[in-house]
Amino acid sequence: MAATTPLRDCQAWKDARLPLSTPSNEACRLFDATLTQYVRWTNDQGLGGLEGCLSKLKAADPTFAMGHAIANGLVLIGTGSSVRLDKELDAAVKTMVEVAKTQPLTHREQLHVSAVETFAKGNFPKACELWEQILQEHPTDMLALKFSHDAYFYLGYQEQMRDSVARVYPFWTPDVPLSSYVKGIYSFGLMETNLYDRAEKLAKEALSINPTDAWSVHTVAHIHEMKAEVQEGLEFMQHSEAHWKGEYEAALTIYDDHILPSLRASGAMLDVVDSCSMLYRLQMEGVSVGERWQDVLSVTRKHSRDHILLFNDAHFLMASLGAGDAQTTQELLTTLRDVSESPGENCQHLLARDVGLPLCQALVEAQDGSPDRVVELLLPIRYRLVQIGGSNAQVSPSLARVMQGPWGQEPPQSAAPGCPRGGEVLAVHTPVSLSLRTGRPAVGKGVPTPRPASWGLTCPMHLSERRLQPVTDSRGLELLIRPPQARGPVSSSFWPRAQPRRAPSTAPLTWGSPPDFQEPRGSHLAWPKVVPISKPAKTQGPRVPGSPL
Repeated sequence: MAATTPLRDCQAWKDARLPLSTPSNEACRLFDATLTQYVRWTNDQGLGGLEGCLSKLKAADPTFAMGHAIANGLVLIGTGSSVRLDKELDAAVKTMVEVAKTQPLTHREQLHVSAVETFAKGNFPKACELWEQILQEHPTDMLALKFSHDAYFYLGYQEQMRDSVARVYPFWTPDVPLSSYVKGIYSFGLMETNLYDRAEKLAKEALSINPTDAWSVHTVAHIHEMKAEVQEGLEFMQHSEAHWKGEYEAALTIYDDHILPSLRASGAMLDVVDSCSMLYRLQMEGVSVGERWQDVLSVTRKHSRDHILLFNDAHFLMASLGAGDAQTTQELLTTLRDVSESPGENCQHLLARDVGLPLCQALVEAQDGSPDRVVELLLPIRYRLVQIGGSNAQVSPSLARVMQGPWGQEPPQSAAPGCPRGGEVLAVHTPVSLSLRTGRPAVGKGVPTPRPASWGLTCPMHLSERRLQPVTDSRGLELLIRPPQARGPVSSSFWPRAQPRRAPSTAPLTWGSPPDFQEPRGSHLAWPKVVPISKPAKTQGPRVPGSPL
């Protein structure tokens, strides 16, 4: 889709109080075109496409610091390359830093350069702090907002992902370019912190303005899945429950016709993890995926030594295990262990020893048919898996399903240390997973031994070009071990999700709370007061002129 508003030149960026240090109006417009495509999740050929815009941007002003920042930031945020292994990217980041030193930049631009440089070093939390500093003074800086949102997602910082947008939301009035997309970005954070009604309301507001808003479609699909609203979710994705129930061949047809070609063409990490997730879940259902793992492995093999995100590493491992490539599997595990021993400030390498390696080893043990060993590895880190990033819908079922045992086999009679042999194993599904598959009740004796949480499709709308696909990853598969003497209803004390907390900042707050929103707990920026989460209320902060409050 071509831009519906004129691309901003030098004066327009100044008028928006986001001046860019370049004399080139063309560079400013190309920066806007690049940013617009990033926010919309499109590769708009009407604007020249992302690569075309970035190439022209560099030519328009080779010393444009923000041009370097957005170009390097997009490569890094895509998590397909790292400065540790990609010498060209390493040189580009160093050039950006040197260019920034040769000219008088605004404080905002200096922070952008520093944030991208910090992210390149693997220190995602520090990079987010720098982007947050920008947003405190420039709440309509979309690049800072979107980069921090994506980085928080990678970190598993769900509350911060929500609050970083909540703090600036009142400033995104309808006259601000791209303001409708902020609704979708905000709604995703609300959804990931279980505020489903508010999330759905905002996402649908965004879709009423722009029906092609991919992030809002993505959010609504997740909401229906998380709430186990099977019929509503399938209708939203333009399908019916009866049509898709257990239709494995149809799922594979969609994969062959749409997902795999996208993976081959782009090699993008979103396409990689989506493909791995779908095939892995189908295979756990007992569905033969044929030689499809070989197609995925041809893309993932070269990334086995990257170790940019543990989330990515786990998916690369699915591919090598699925394809039966022992050499690539061993290379991934060995090099991951190596970086965990000398992590430096890289947050993913710091997390690798305690979380990443046990998770990856558990996947190997599951493949080898050692369920007791799988549980020994995963049980101690179950509260920390959120730290590898991904959505609730991706993390929860994957943990529990792997703990059920090898693909296509019954779960063990005892699957946790200290549980008496002969204990009763109950697998609790949300209605989504079982109704898609069998339509049977979700819990209790008499239910056939559950297979995985969902029959197969990954997050339905990561890219706007990818047309509507069926609802996917199911949440709520939690493995409960109960001895035979246990009676009464199944315990509701499922394994909670650990929420990373950040120390409150002493920075003054200069604007009010967003509409219809409770102050968050665990945010790293202060709020005027705290309202208990169980008591819905609106806070009264200083009103912002022109805001929707």
